[in-house]
Amino acid sequence: MSTHAPSHVDPRPAGKRGVLARSRFLRLGVVILLGFYAQRPARSTPPAPRADTILIVKHERKLYLLHDNYPLRSYRIALGLSPTGAKEREWDFRTPEGSYIIDFRLEHSHYFKALHISYPGPEDLKRSSALHLPAGGDIFIHGEPNRPTKPVSYYKTRDWTNGCIALSDEDLQDLWDLTAGQTLVEIVP
Repeated sequence: MSTHAPSHVDPRPAGKRGVLARSRFLRLGVVILLGFYAQRPARSTPPAPRADTILIVKHERKLYLLHDNYPLRSYRIALGLSPTGAKEREWDFRTPEGSYIIDFRLEHSHYFKALHISYPGPEDLKRSSALHLPAGGDIFIHGEPNRPTKPVSYYKTRDWTNGCIALSDEDLQDLWDLTAGQTLVEIVP
């Protein structure tokens, strides 16, 4: 007489057989579900609307992206080395104040991307003319320098531009992606 159980009988206790069967069933269910979800197109969040206005509030050191006057995002900014007051002339290290537009973009510049502001406007030219000095130009919203001359913390904690508006590279990329064409720029004290 054989001491071994017949081949059609599982030698494990009944409770253990049930646990293993449920475990196999669960694994099979997970594999089926994963296969189902892998074949479904990923749900994506709707894209954020593009900003129609860039509002720069100098005393707050903030740039706001607006769509229909509703704020979409805000970013910390750095201004010119002499940030108080409107730009009066070339090389005064002030950031302009007034209404402008983004009139072109530079993917490659001395900074991580740059959006050109249409400075000088008629009011700026009038002000600099009264001083008998050139108004200057080349005012951009730009990222950090491609070849920094100071520690990274310097660019993140103080005003450091010659009159431009600077953001971190990550924030500038976000602004770049959320604006297009001739976006209105309002710069207030």
